[in-house]
Amino acid sequence: MTSTAPLYAAPLSRPHLRAVGKAHPRPAVYGAPRDADGRIVFAAPPEPDDLEARRRHRKERLAVSFRLFARYGYDMGGAGHITARDPAFPDHFWVNPAGVYFGHIRVSDLLLVSHDGRIVEGDGLLNRAAFAIHSELHAARPDVIAAAHSHGLWGKAFSAQGRLLDPLTQDACAFYEDHAIFRDFSGVVLDTSEGRRIAEALGPRKAVILQNHGLLTVGASVESAVWRYIAFENAAQAQLISEAAGPTQPIPHDVALHTAGQMGSENGGWFSFQPLWDVITREEPDVFD
Repeated sequence: MTSTAPLYAAPLSRPHLRAVGKAHPRPAVYGAPRDADGRIVFAAPPEPDDLEARRRHRKERLAVSFRLFARYGYDMGGAGHITARDPAFPDHFWVNPAGVYFGHIRVSDLLLVSHDGRIVEGDGLLNRAAFAIHSELHAARPDVIAAAHSHGLWGKAFSAQGRLLDPLTQDACAFYEDHAIFRDFSGVVLDTSEGRRIAEALGPRKAVILQNHGLLTVGASVESAVWRYIAFENAAQAQLISEAAGPTQPIPHDVALHTAGQMGSENGGWFSFQPLWDVITREEPDVFD
């Protein structure tokens, strides 16, 4: 069942991904490894070496992610938050200001929040639930750069089932044996002790279903964390629709596990985010303000 063929590869005549605009090009595949036939294998997502450039890089992708959440309908009043760890201060993270429509968020709107809940940079209100959950996730998982949570319709509906996602489709296999359930719903999360329990339920995995609440995903980049949220919502929707239509046929364990290795990687999540980045940066350039 194993294969050495890359999931994605580019022809030798195109060593870089297509650029979008002059000011904000789509990330290039810098120094990407090649397979035996010389094709580029999409590997580690590049980040700038300079500290300030790396901070700007993460903030831009965070702002774009909120625009994407708005487009997908994951905005519901004041609910929902995505965070990105600051590259200079690992116990600080960037987050959206509460009460600002996701579709209007710009880079300049983001808040930098300290480990004790102080707004270090930016103007706006801090969502206390965002701090209670994300501060504990970032503390428990040093490998996590970003975490995404919102109240998407299908994720909420699936969370009320109190069960894990089944491997019904190729896309759903990205989460096979790599997500968990947090069953202890007690209302709006305002206490860091509950955030700590959510982090414990997540463990080393990429996603957790907050029962009667919604979905939460994490990643080693903003791109992978956000793509995983979008993909999990989509997989939850597909399962609920399929089950409503009749009996389902889950993918066998060994095939699901093999497919998870093909579909669920950090770099795969980063790559899947790139077309979505193109859409927002091309159509809504004010996001960079």
